Amino acid sequence: MVQQWWNDIVRWFESDGGQTVITSAIIPFVAIVVGGVVAGLIARGAIKRLIAQQDREHKAAAVATLIAAGRRAATWSTLSAPEKDHVEHQSSEAEVRVRLLPVLGATLAADWAGHQLATMKKNSTNYSFQAEQDLADFQDGLLTWQSKPARAKKLFAQDLAAWKYETPTTPTADEQLATKQREWSASQPTSTLSSTDSSSNSTNAATTVMPQAAGK
Repeated sequence: MVQQWWNDIVRWFESDGGQTVITSAIIPFVAIVVGGVVAGLIARGAIKRLIAQQDREHKAAAVATLIAAGRRAATWSTLSAPEKDHVEHQSSEAEVRVRLLPVLGATLAADWAGHQLATMKKNSTNYSFQAEQDLADFQDGLLTWQSKPARAKKLFAQDLAAWKYETPTTPTADEQLATKQREWSASQPTSTLSSTDSSSNSTNAATTVMPQAAGK
């Protein structure tokens, strides 16, 4: 049965009608399918390359912005208030852009950069050499992350873990001022209550004296 069916198919292919169907229908159909698959693969590869190129450009722009903010942070103590506001806005925007990148270790890179920027701002007051060294480490870390994300991700994770368990440093002048302001605010209700009690005692004393004076 199967042999007979196979022989019929072979004879049909060898016949004039079979050859006509093969050359006019089957071969063009197969060619169209193969061409579509090849075109789809080529388009897919081109789209992937385009997306990868855009990601690299966005990553390079974010890294360049962070490095520029780092250079200003190294001289933070010499900047004016408007310049500080501009740098803060610039660095915050760059950190958000880094977090949104579909790149390995983007969140760790943003956290690491934020900590480094804060450290450079503190060191810019009295430790210019240390701020310069922090800036060099900052640049090297970001450039390494741009070229070798996997390696930089491990370094960022190690640094963040080490910073997490660091002992707190001596508070800065701004931090000390903020602490004093919080303490003063917390002491206000007590001071007000004491003033009210004093006023009440004075009034009661005056009331006591007045009847005595009237009796005399």
